[in-house]
Amino acid sequence: MGKNILIVDDAAFMRMMIKDILTKGGFNVVGEAENGLTAIKKYSELKPDLVTLDITMPEMDGIHALKEIKQIDQDARVIMCSAMGQQAMVIEAIQSGARDFIVKPFQVDRVLEAVRKALPPEE
Repeated sequence: MGKNILIVDDAAFMRMMIKDILTKGGFNVVGEAENGLTAIKKYSELKPDLVTLDITMPEMDGIHALKEIKQIDQDARVIMCSAMGQQAMVIEAIQSGARDFIVKPFQVDRVLEAVRKALPPEE
């Protein structure tokens, strides 16, 4: 039984890449969102086991979305996705409750390792 994951990124291509990595890794992608506002709504609806959340997005960035999701569910498991050179934002994200972060361009092994580490162990 694969864990359910919500993918949040403003670039459809990036969502497709992550979805491909996760699906091949045995995870269920239950939803996608293109900005932080949609991410919060989908999180409430879908209650995924994990969220991959891009930091830089229109309408609401990943840091604000992370804080909102954590208010909805303090146990939310979130991995931030960042481009190179966003270290300050990554640090803020971790301080705001993100479990880990992955850097673009994505490396399959690193993405799967971060996701497995962030999820609770299988019962």
